Amino acid sequence: MPLTSSTPRIAIVGAGLGGLVCASVLQQHGFPVTVFERETGPGSRSQGGSLDIHEGTGQVALRAAGLLDRFLALSRPEGQEWRMYDRHANLVRRDRAGAGDLSRPEIDRGRLRALLLDSLAPGTVRWDHPVQAATPLPHGGARLHHHDRGTEDFDLVVGADGAWSRVRPAVSEARPAYTGVTMVETRFDDVDRRHPGIARLVGAGTMSAKAGHRSLVMQRNSDGHVRVYVTFRGPQDWHAGIDLEDTEAVRARLLTRYQGWDESLLAILRDSEGGFVNRPMFVLPVPHSWQRVPGITLLGDAAHLMPPVGVGANLALLDGAELAQAVIGHAGVDEALDAYESVMLPRAIDNAKTAQHMLATLMPEPGSGPGSDEALFPDSLWPDSTLPAPGPAHSS
Repeated sequence: MPLTSSTPRIAIVGAGLGGLVCASVLQQHGFPVTVFERETGPGSRSQGGSLDIHEGTGQVALRAAGLLDRFLALSRPEGQEWRMYDRHANLVRRDRAGAGDLSRPEIDRGRLRALLLDSLAPGTVRWDHPVQAATPLPHGGARLHHHDRGTEDFDLVVGADGAWSRVRPAVSEARPAYTGVTMVETRFDDVDRRHPGIARLVGAGTMSAKAGHRSLVMQRNSDGHVRVYVTFRGPQDWHAGIDLEDTEAVRARLLTRYQGWDESLLAILRDSEGGFVNRPMFVLPVPHSWQRVPGITLLGDAAHLMPPVGVGANLALLDGAELAQAVIGHAGVDEALDAYESVMLPRAIDNAKTAQHMLATLMPEPGSGPGSDEALFPDSLWPDSTLPAPGPAHSS
């Protein structure tokens, strides 16, 4: 669709990966777009851990934005290494990418986001602009309601605002539900010099030690930084009776969950630096879809929040690029959304079903399967069962 006086007014809510790649592709083709983000600036908070960007999804999106070469220059192909241990610290399996393998290179989420932000025209992102809601207008388009009580009307509003999307209620009544699995995040810094034992365990990429419904995951990021994800099945209030800000109390509570594990693995809990961040795992219902609402759609976690088994960020990127391409290639917004949603929703449902199955296999409910070292990582889940760090909920 050529740029004319009738070019649609487009708003994207959420400056995460999916929203930013959508804006980038639109701008490359001359479409003005505004991104509304509740964060106060690009460096206002940590952006999460490392992501493996897949050649069939996330890399396709970055190519559409003209950013693939720059991404590859920043990425870490060696980060594709995976190590699997049992609770006795026996190495069960190791997977390393071959020379020249760029199928799933790693990149820090913050670096990828910065790459996408740099691709946008100055002023595209309105920082410190939280959105309260979106509502469809009687004759097409949608109205954004800002937290300062102001409103703005657009021909297209895209909800890219993550798990607790403020745009989603305009198209769906679905709300995320707790999966029964929690990830507690902590970290190591300057790991090769200060924590050589941890560095040996994690290797160049990611390691996971697993037994039954408990695992310890470590993921190497850039500059000697390692993120840790203590993952277990249990009630959402597993921390009842302690203050999550009390690092030593949380550490002691977690250590009780991993009694009997090898000392080299318990060192992950004992020696970690900084505090612990509680990240209960939420998902949207499967399947999740909606009837078309003129002028409003969703992408990424806002559309299909699923367990973090290695596909969420990649699907968000692909959603964003494909939505932009649909707008560019169709004469009107309604036609573009029909084309986009007819592909995105079935793909999301298929991936959500697979992710749901992976979570049930990797983190079995008590009594539902082997309870010790037998339920490790079946070949059917290797290597697509990777568990990268879940980014903050509104960063899709």
